[in-house]
Amino acid sequence: MSTSDTSADAADRPLPQTPDGRATWPWTVAGVVLVVALALLVTWLSEAVPEAAEGTAWSGIAEGVEYPIYAIALGLLGNLVLSATGQRDRLSGAFRTEFFIKTGLVLLGASIDLGVIAGAALPAIIQAIVLVSAVFAFTWWLAGKLGVDQRLRALLASAVSICGVSAAIAAAGAVQARKEQLAYSASLVIVFALPSIFLLPWLATLFGLPPAVAGAWIGGNIDTTAAVSAAGALAGEDALQIATIVKVTQNALMGLVAVALTAYFAFRVERTAGSARPRWADLWHRFPKFVLGFVAASVIATVYLGLVGSAGKAAISDVNALRNFFLTLAFISIGLEFRPGPLREAGWRPVGVFGAATVFNLAVGLGLAALLFQGVATG
Repeated sequence: MSTSDTSADAADRPLPQTPDGRATWPWTVAGVVLVVALALLVTWLSEAVPEAAEGTAWSGIAEGVEYPIYAIALGLLGNLVLSATGQRDRLSGAFRTEFFIKTGLVLLGASIDLGVIAGAALPAIIQAIVLVSAVFAFTWWLAGKLGVDQRLRALLASAVSICGVSAAIAAAGAVQARKEQLAYSASLVIVFALPSIFLLPWLATLFGLPPAVAGAWIGGNIDTTAAVSAAGALAGEDALQIATIVKVTQNALMGLVAVALTAYFAFRVERTAGSARPRWADLWHRFPKFVLGFVAASVIATVYLGLVGSAGKAAISDVNALRNFFLTLAFISIGLEFRPGPLREAGWRPVGVFGAATVFNLAVGLGLAALLFQGVATG
């Protein structure tokens, strides 16, 4: 560039880029500012919308709409704006979906009190193991029959059988799923969880279920912790207590499923004909290490609460808030990076699989709850 260039010409030149075409740090900083600003907006919406809807016919729905919906929606809106103005690729260095997800899941471990699980009634542990195994197997089988992509198949089975969005995130890391597949699975979780908040307490009343049975059914079927809390509250305080224990017990199985999926995809799905059998070192290399962080956070939180008692709940609450913020950043980034092509290819089959698995989950969950929690005292 000659020294005769005017300052106006210099201002019109794009900022230099790295050899792989990604924008340099000024654009990355601008992208970070955008993602954080959208996350703060999501946090505000998550609090302001339920408050505004309180006392109206929409209060239940407003309470049930969780932050992933706001985050993905705002991310998609930002995606449209940035794509239309040609700025998305320049800012993409800040869309660190994988980092945000892994950090959020490590922090999620702090909400798993292993003492609660160890001291939980045996029925909660039995129900969690049997129900997760049965629903995962059914979803995996049906998705295979309908020809759903293997990675999306793993996400759907994990989400509907364990703990919704969090399980889908863990499975995505284990099987190296595409971001579009994770966004698709998360959206299905929320869409199906919302009506369940009202449907399950109503059905529990209609069937005349005792509080313990109703709580176990709710905790074992609704796929997000917040939605479980909302539905449990509608069913009564005693039902809420059992629902929370059942859901926490199921959540603890997330790490085991991530390990199993890592091994299955390494030894079966991604192994080509004639290729060498993967070594354990290869398995360790691809294993999502953040799962170990999740387990470590659970152990640390359990020990901490054991030492300080209820006084430590405030600190755990702060960690949970930080976890939600990182996962909000992740879902915003997913929306900003989203490309619709892969989902158009998936068609209706994943929706059908998730819907059928939800019905299967409801039926098996009700049977297990009635069998294991009939006569269990609450309060």
